[in-house]
Formats: sequence, structure tokens, C-alpha cells
Amino acid sequence: MAEPTNTPMPPSTPVPASTPRSGSPVRPIPSLNPSASTLTIPLWTSPDAPAKTRPTVLHIGDPVRYNPNTYLEFTQAFDVIRPTVSERERPEFIKALKEKRWGNFSAIFRPFWGSGGEMGRWDGEVIGLLPDSVKVFASAGAGFDWADTKLLGERGIIYCNSGLAAAEAVADFAVAMIISTFRHLPWCMGAATLAQTDAIARKAFQTCHAQATAVSHNPRGHILGLIGFGNIGQQIAAKMGNSAFGMKIAYFDIDRKSPEVETELGATFYESLSSLLRASDCVVLCTPASPDGKALITAETLASLRPGTRFVNIARGSLVDEDALADAIESGIVSAAALDVHADEPRPNPRLVKLAGLEGPNPGRVMMTCHNAGGTVETHIGFEKLSMRNILAVLQGEEPLTPVNLDFLVPRPRRGSDY
Repeated sequence: MAEPTNTPMPPSTPVPASTPRSGSPVRPIPSLNPSASTLTIPLWTSPDAPAKTRPTVLHIGDPVRYNPNTYLEFTQAFDVIRPTVSERERPEFIKALKEKRWGNFSAIFRPFWGSGGEMGRWDGEVIGLLPDSVKVFASAGAGFDWADTKLLGERGIIYCNSGLAAAEAVADFAVAMIISTFRHLPWCMGAATLAQTDAIARKAFQTCHAQATAVSHNPRGHILGLIGFGNIGQQIAAKMGNSAFGMKIAYFDIDRKSPEVETELGATFYESLSSLLRASDCVVLCTPASPDGKALITAETLASLRPGTRFVNIARGSLVDEDALADAIESGIVSAAALDVHADEPRPNPRLVKLAGLEGPNPGRVMMTCHNAGGTVETHIGFEKLSMRNILAVLQGEEPLTPVNLDFLVPRPRRGSDY
């Protein structure tokens, strides 16, 4: 899912092999359907209780848009403070934390990925100024490479993302991108658009009509290699495998899934990334981060691909060495690619942009979109509600729903003054 345009996107925070990620929830997740019941007011308070008896939540970013009834109950359960836009700019935000302008707040709530990141990266400078009372940071969006989740955990703060809410939208988008790599949709769509102008452009239409067939294939029977097999990866497998598109599902993940999951989805586990790449006809990158925080798709890993393999990225742009990918496309190792995320957003790699165009002997080799995969109304409904539920769970002493940094968590003694 897209991260906010006002938040930098540095390399991902390292995630160790045993970290329970939002892609592999630690317990069943309640319904996120818009018609689902709203929050239950905690026992520590009531709507008539004075605000000082309630935990304080720092709400950064835009107002809640899609769950007004749930947010009403949320504001009854907690003393919610929403800093102004100017207060969220990094210098003023840091100043406010030093002044303890918002007191000993217990949680940070960021319900919308398009705002709330004005202070930039959550690094040691910002995290070090948070009061000891903070127990949870719940944010919209699937990615968390703009926040040092390891350092948050070492401060005793659970970071929860909202990737679960975006899983279906991202998986649906991935289906379109996978099909694009098999059917060369950028070429077909681009040539049809050009055909409305002049005789040269109409020739592009006729050329595509005549020649695209020779390089297009049905996905059925081909091996789909999924790098990452959490919620999104499993939904892609369900949509592309079995009787739907009939692809054979293979995956690599730092945590092998249960035999029941593998059997249900017809998925074969590969013990290494290189072995998965060697076996796949189309590779989809759908993991939230790499184990060491570095790019996963490099010249070295791309060398494991068989000539003509297809590649899709709906994860993080920073996980791919884009020049190495461009080299692989130009050499024919990768026959077609589809990229929703980019390393230097909002500036896609110029070599890949050129490969997405209609010039040259191999037009439209790359589909490129603007970090749109998770962007639906239903996703944002879930972002808001899941973030509120994570905060409610943690502050009531229950397990968080979608934590990403439990392996780094250093518990702190609970003090009455925290609230």
C-alpha cells in the first residue's frame, strides 16, 4: 500500500525471521466489514468520566473519514489530541515533544496514509523524545520502512500496521499486473490509444494486433513464484491458483506456513529465494521487508531467473535494484514486468519508464502504476478501524491485532501515572 507522499521512504527496517508480521497474524482478526459492530467502551471509563481519567491518544494526520460512529466511541474511551498541521512539521513536532505539550500520551494514532507524516522519518531523534507512557503506535498502510520499528520496540512501544485491511485490494491489483506480464497489456493499451491520431499511430495498432500474439500466453499451467506468503501472498495464490487461473503456486517466506495452508492453496514451499526464482515463470514480490533491510531483487538474484521470466512488484520499491531489473529486461532475462512501487517515489526509474513506452523493437515491456495497489475506499475503512482496534486492545492489556515488532519489544513496568 502507498505510503504518504510527505514521508520519506528509506530502506526497510530489518525484520528477523521469527517476527510475527501483519502478514501472519498472531491470532484471528475480527471482521473489518464497514457494517461490523463498533468499539466497546473500556471498563476504565464511561462517556461521562472526566478526561483526565482516560488514556491520551495522539492523533496525527487527517480526521477520520469513514468510521464516524467508531471514532465517536474512540473519543469517549480516550482523551484524543490532534496536533495541527504546523505542529506536525518536524522542527515544531520535536519542540512540542521536548516541551511535553501533549502530556504523557499512551498511544499514537495515524488513520490515513496520505497525512500525518509531516515530521518525516520516525528515527532516534523523534522516538527518543516520546514519553515513557507510550505503549502503541497504530498506523494506516502496510509498509513501515519510514519508522524504526526496532527502536520503538526497544522503547517498549508496539508498532501495528494495517496491511490486513489492504490485503484484498493489493491482491486484486496483483492479479491485473500478473495478467499484464503474460498478455503485454501496456503494449496493447498504448498502441490502441495512439491509433486515434494519425497514420503512423494507426500502424502501431495494426502491428500490435499482429505481433502481440506471438509473445502472449495464458497464465494457466505456469508457475507463480510468490516472495512472501502472508495475507497478501495467500490471497494472490487463492485468486491465481486452483480453478480460477490455474497457475501452479510456489513460495518462499522466512516462515514456512502450515501443511493445512499449503494444501488448501496448492502451494509448494521453496527453502531459498534462488531456488524459487529458478523454478518460476512469473515472480511476485509481496513481502513487507527483507530480512537484512537490503534490496532482495539484485543483479545477483536476477541471475537465478530463467530467460523470459516475468516480474511483478507490489511490495516496496526499496526492495528492488531497479537498474539491475532494467538490465534484466533489456537482456531478455525478464520478458515483462509490472511495478506499482518505486524506489524513488514519485520519480520512477527513467530506464524503466523508457521500457514502458512504445519505442523500440520490444514495446511496452513494463506496466507502471503510482503506488495504487491498496488504494480503495474499503481499504481506508479498514485502515481507520483496525488502527483504533489495535490501540484499544493494547491499552486494555490484550494482544495487538497486527503487530510488526514484537521480537524487538522490551517490556516496561506499568505505572499508574502512565494514564
